[in-house]
Amino acid sequence: MIRTKIVATVGPVTLNPDSLLALVDAGISVARLNGAHADIEWHRSAISLIQTVLPGVPILLDIPGRKIRTAWLAHEPKFEVGDRIVFTADNSFDGTTKVPINDPQLYAELKPGDVILADDGTLRFEVEELTVSDIICRAATRGQLGSRKGINVPFVTTGNYLISDTDQKLIALAKQLAVDFVGISFVESAAQVSSIRELIRDKSPRILAKIETSKGLDNLEEIIDAADAIMIDRGDLSVETSIESVIIDQKRIIERSRAKGKPVAIATQLLHSMIHNDFPTKAEIADITNAVIDGCSALMLSGETAIGHFPLEAVRTMRRIADAAFEHVQSRVQLTNGIRGTTASQAIEDAIAMLLLSLPITKVVVVTFSGYAARMISARMVPQPIFAISSDAALARALNICSGVEGIHFKGNLSEEAPITSRRVFDICTPSVNWRLPTSC
Repeated sequence: MIRTKIVATVGPVTLNPDSLLALVDAGISVARLNGAHADIEWHRSAISLIQTVLPGVPILLDIPGRKIRTAWLAHEPKFEVGDRIVFTADNSFDGTTKVPINDPQLYAELKPGDVILADDGTLRFEVEELTVSDIICRAATRGQLGSRKGINVPFVTTGNYLISDTDQKLIALAKQLAVDFVGISFVESAAQVSSIRELIRDKSPRILAKIETSKGLDNLEEIIDAADAIMIDRGDLSVETSIESVIIDQKRIIERSRAKGKPVAIATQLLHSMIHNDFPTKAEIADITNAVIDGCSALMLSGETAIGHFPLEAVRTMRRIADAAFEHVQSRVQLTNGIRGTTASQAIEDAIAMLLLSLPITKVVVVTFSGYAARMISARMVPQPIFAISSDAALARALNICSGVEGIHFKGNLSEEAPITSRRVFDICTPSVNWRLPTSC
């Protein structure tokens, strides 16, 4: 049973049947597509291929939201400190003299002296002058500005629409093709989650809310309550707040998500060095280990599996590190999984956790209609595998994002009037899992 799940971004190097099967064999549990890249038809084709090759694996379609990015550039400019860089809303430029961006109104929200960050904060520019379509800057760092790189303007409130046309098209595609999760970027309130849920108008796709701004941190509790799952996007969070506090914020988000039984994934540069190398740095090993010990449900790979040179090695490496960290967690779980219940439901969770830690129980079977019980038991990081049985195929698939949970679709009546028998439960849970076949019965 896989404990901490791996979310792998599928991109040009892995969007083929052999690579998808190899990724699952290496240890992924969720396939992610980044809606900020490629067009709708590419995503339609990618979703269909993943569903055909990996029918039991949930799909996360990440929609870009208000993310500001550079356009595709025929020329990706290199620059030194003090060089002049011009960002423009005019898409006729190719990067040679001006760098086009996807927000035509950004110039109106800036003033001279503001700072623009790019590429997860690694590049810094200072605004000198503004025209009707151009933002004229001086580079404060040396480097190269690439295509489709993220742009951040810390502490400046941008006036973009809450739900863009692109977002609406991607959400419609997710509904049409029965995608399991949509990832919502730059979530800053429960109202924002609700506006997406109104567009979906169904239980699925479920909503994964990305925490990546200071306002998102301020409204953390209501966002966790409103969403189905949480992702900590440390790239944007570190530049929208402060890089010094990003891991402290990560720990707080994990703690609050676990308390509410919501799966929480960690993203950005977990194995960034393995885009070009076949081995990780010691800092990356420490980063992954720390996240697992803190109780995250999932770890996400981005460029490592989408465009990297060693996608399978990255997954296998992350799988080994995460499993070793979880073994350490289990060696200490009796010290950290004590009584915390203040309500009736929490007291029941405490009782279940104590039974699972005290008795020779080998597996947990949860018959679930909403997924709540499976999520809450998963949040306690118990050592037993959790089999979550549901007559809702989409729910069963979506629960595979939770730590230690295998969602199983029961093709029958699970109503209180017709409960499944213990013999049937045994038949469902005894066979080993083969992800190449639908996990259904």
